[in-house]
Amino acid sequence: QVQLVESGGGLVQPGESLTLSCAVSGISGSIRNYRMGWYRQAGGKQRELVAGIAPIQSDDSTYYGNSVKGRFTISRDVAKNTLYLQMTTLKPDDTAVYFCNLFNMRDWWGQGTQVTVSS
Repeated sequence: QVQLVESGGGLVQPGESLTLSCAVSGISGSIRNYRMGWYRQAGGKQRELVAGIAPIQSDDSTYYGNSVKGRFTISRDVAKNTLYLQMTTLKPDDTAVYFCNLFNMRDWWGQGTQVTVSS
């Protein structure tokens, strides 16, 4: 059973930084073999893809939503089986619940971690 556990959310002021982590367990082999991503869902809105990273077979290519390009960075630590999302220059519009996603025959999701950007 694949399990994804997010951490690192919290309350920050506009302009500050935060790094989210997603610990992965229950997969076969390295996390580099899987497509992974971070999604977010703000109140009353649909869940949206924030950043994605392709499997090693696709050269670990990354994708970013237009609203976070240049501010967010997705990465993974293979030794720790962990996916990260480094978020800088945070804005109030970044406020949402952030979910980790892994695709392996189906989509697997974490429970989400709340990020609130407010002064």
